[in-house]
Amino acid sequence: MATVAYDHASRIYAGSERPAVDELTLDIEEGEFLVLVGPSGSGKSTALRMLAGLEDVDRGRILIGGNDVTNLPPKSRDIAMVFQNYALYPHMTVYENMAFALKLRHTHKAEIDRRVKEAAALLQLEEYLQRKPKALSGGQRQRVAMGRAIVREPQVFLMDEPLSNLDAKLRVQTRSQIATLQAKLGVTTVYVTHDQVEAMTMGHRVAVLRDGELQQVDTPRTLYDTPGNVFVAGFIGSPAMNLKTVLITDTGADFGPLAVPLTTEQVAAAEGGDGKVTVGFRPEETDLVTEADGGLPLEVDLVEDLGSDVNVYGHTLLEGADERFVVRTTRHRQPSLGETVHIKPQTGEVHLFNAGTGARI
Repeated sequence: MATVAYDHASRIYAGSERPAVDELTLDIEEGEFLVLVGPSGSGKSTALRMLAGLEDVDRGRILIGGNDVTNLPPKSRDIAMVFQNYALYPHMTVYENMAFALKLRHTHKAEIDRRVKEAAALLQLEEYLQRKPKALSGGQRQRVAMGRAIVREPQVFLMDEPLSNLDAKLRVQTRSQIATLQAKLGVTTVYVTHDQVEAMTMGHRVAVLRDGELQQVDTPRTLYDTPGNVFVAGFIGSPAMNLKTVLITDTGADFGPLAVPLTTEQVAAAEGGDGKVTVGFRPEETDLVTEADGGLPLEVDLVEDLGSDVNVYGHTLLEGADERFVVRTTRHRQPSLGETVHIKPQTGEVHLFNAGTGARI
């Protein structure tokens, strides 16, 4: 196990005007499971490959266990990587795939056998050791790739979207296995995904990237409850948070028939937003109310019946333009398509952001 540190690390590709990873500073504790998450092109895979030694670090440095590894080749970093496409040798058995890296190190045969069989038991692969990858399911191949990493007993595991090739049911099952396995082994793990549900359910902490820049790093619960800016607020959560930029009036943030009260301090913190403020409220923290309760009228465009819950999507007219909102309700209060309902954020569950900078108020 080891700590990992990105110290103002940047990667700039030739011909590009902006860095793919820009001045990334991030400390990862020993034994921590840290998830790098963000949309396509956010720099998360590049950041992981910089740590692995597969991408150059153009500025700054990277440390593993307190040692500067910025200019070391991958084989000298004591890391093991699990790739999206498994990268198994098709002509080798499961046993041979898992043992291969140890053979290259000239590890004693008895030690190789012990490590492979221990990893196979941990991953429930004992009965597949003599099979070749083509005879395995996608989930089994992914477990073999994990086993190959485990037998190396590295200081750090690196995982680059390892579940993206699995079907939905298998993804849910395998992500719980990976999280349980990491907790058992206690190895520092850096995991890349574009799937924020994966990030929220697996990571001890989650680092959110956008255009190569770190937006926020915190526990999943803190990211969800107190997003640091508009981007994090809109990215974390499914369905996404309702985010609208509206005028500030004497009664608060103006949503027409609905006014969100603002304190004097909040109005002051909104300065620089041209008299506007960005208001956010999550679908599950929004109630269906009556018109008399001062709710915002919403014409229903789509109803997603998820069984236990229902997502209601609709539009309303704000400042002369159609704006879309989503609210989560129960199946007992499910409206009909085309019906007009009224919505209102729950008291104390509103998020406010500076309309100019996007920073949390």
